[in-house]
Amino acid sequence: MPPVRALTFDIFGTVVDWYGSIVAEVARIGLPVDGGEFALAWRAGYQPAMQEVRSGALPWTNIDGLHRRILDRLLTARGITLSESAATDLNLVWHRLTPWPDSVAGLTRLKSRYTTTTLSNGNLSLLVAMAKHAALPWDAVLSAELFGHYKPDPEVYLGAARLLDLPPQQLMMVAAHPSDLRAAAACGLRTAYIPRPLERGPGGAMEAWAEGEFDCVARGVDDLAAQLGC
Repeated sequence: MPPVRALTFDIFGTVVDWYGSIVAEVARIGLPVDGGEFALAWRAGYQPAMQEVRSGALPWTNIDGLHRRILDRLLTARGITLSESAATDLNLVWHRLTPWPDSVAGLTRLKSRYTTTTLSNGNLSLLVAMAKHAALPWDAVLSAELFGHYKPDPEVYLGAARLLDLPPQQLMMVAAHPSDLRAAAACGLRTAYIPRPLERGPGGAMEAWAEGEFDCVARGVDDLAAQLGC
């Protein structure tokens, strides 16, 4: 196999802690809900919303727009009314997610040897804002928005390889979600799995995977850097 030259990272759950960040935000603004339940419900609407776009039931809508549609439904179902400015700011919590403790140091080490980029369904403005907020040291920010498709559509993985001017075999997809990695592998990318047992909070469910299924399995981004010689 040719050597890996660049790493593309899933973001939500892999690099940043969306669950903990939303729980903290709900507490900060005093929203009258259980923070953990609210975070899980918000995230649960993510895949169905993207499927609406894929099916043509909804025209292309970026993740900020999809997150807001889900948020509005959650608030209505719970009888909560927020001002437009408060709802807008709450929706932007996805721009302000906290990185996992190993993420920044690990990315800094990886960047010394490899090109490191995002490859997220998050829209470009979200990913740029998050990078600045969390001091994530990317070489580039790539979003599914650039390709008019959402992962796991192959256009996203192959589009990243094309923009980075690399054959897919020299690109490694890094994610905490086996389904994301399987879709990347089907496009010829190498794969690195970082399990995040706390992604959905203490005791939260994780996707099943098989030993030997991925090229690398790492305890965190810093451990991945060590395995890749950084």
